[in-house]
Amino acid sequence: MAAFWTEADWDDHERVELVHDRQSGLTAILALHSTHCGPGAGGVRFWHYADPAGAMKDALRLSRGMSYKNAMAGLPMGGGKAVVLLDESRTKTPAMLAAFADAVETLGGAYVTAQDVGASEADMIALSERTRHVSGLPHGDDLAGGDPGPSTSFGVYLGIKAAVEHRLGKGSVAGVHVALQGCGSVGGGAARLLARDGAKLTLADIDPARAQALAKEIGATAVPSDSIITTPCDVFSPNALGAILTADSIAKLDCAVVAGGANNQIARPEDGLALVERDILYAPDYVINAGGIINVSLEYLARMEGRTCPRGEVNQRIGQIPDRLREIWQESETTGLGADVVADRMAQRLIGR
Repeated sequence: MAAFWTEADWDDHERVELVHDRQSGLTAILALHSTHCGPGAGGVRFWHYADPAGAMKDALRLSRGMSYKNAMAGLPMGGGKAVVLLDESRTKTPAMLAAFADAVETLGGAYVTAQDVGASEADMIALSERTRHVSGLPHGDDLAGGDPGPSTSFGVYLGIKAAVEHRLGKGSVAGVHVALQGCGSVGGGAARLLARDGAKLTLADIDPARAQALAKEIGATAVPSDSIITTPCDVFSPNALGAILTADSIAKLDCAVVAGGANNQIARPEDGLALVERDILYAPDYVINAGGIINVSLEYLARMEGRTCPRGEVNQRIGQIPDRLREIWQESETTGLGADVVADRMAQRLIGR
């Protein structure tokens, strides 16, 4: 089977399904990378792809990333991901949600879905009416569940603090310059936490008005999105879509640390070496951004046991992210391997690959 796939992101996935429901118009890809540690858990992405091959690439790459993320977070969950292909108008209907939920249900719990790009908390509630294999359902402010964004932001914030301490020797981010790309749920949340601690922030977003509004709110500076990666700073924090770190963009970085919540930041495996060669400390994305999956997975696991999970337990688990990053950085410095390679090898051992 492996020889059949020319797609570079095929990684001996356990199961990949193309789902098409003519009546609702749903076309989706459900990818299970590994269930070694438990059911494959990962969000459903609603997105318009100009080329459907991009949807397959996302499903394969993101599901593999979820295997690594969940294993490194110490969760009894494997890696899965779903992609729903939308038209140019981003049309998403209740009928499509129902058909997607039915597709999840047919997998019998092998895949547990959650909120991702283009999905909402309301969508998760709608899915739960037809399948119980959905995570991140709201249970109140003091309990696990709901929007994973704030939990992801909290983990990114803690990871940036750990990186600043490790590379810059500073126990606080006060006065540390962070150039933050992407001011949505994750990036915006991390920016607010960093601003609270006195960090100097430069912000950019594909929507300039959103960056300007957040900058005004927290006392930061907003710059055009095409200039953020070249901004001189201590920390470059990518929190938008992935593949931002290429040989070309890494050459333009003027920072000591790259640490942010975007998935799949390194475009190609060899690009990670460029970070090593430039002596830039890298926080592997699926380690630093695990807060959201920790939140929704603990909610799901507790619900399957007929109980709820306190928010304090979620925050305690997210608080372990800096320790995992330090372990990766220490091994990277000992071996000379990039932090991305070290993290991948750790994750692969955990999932039996």
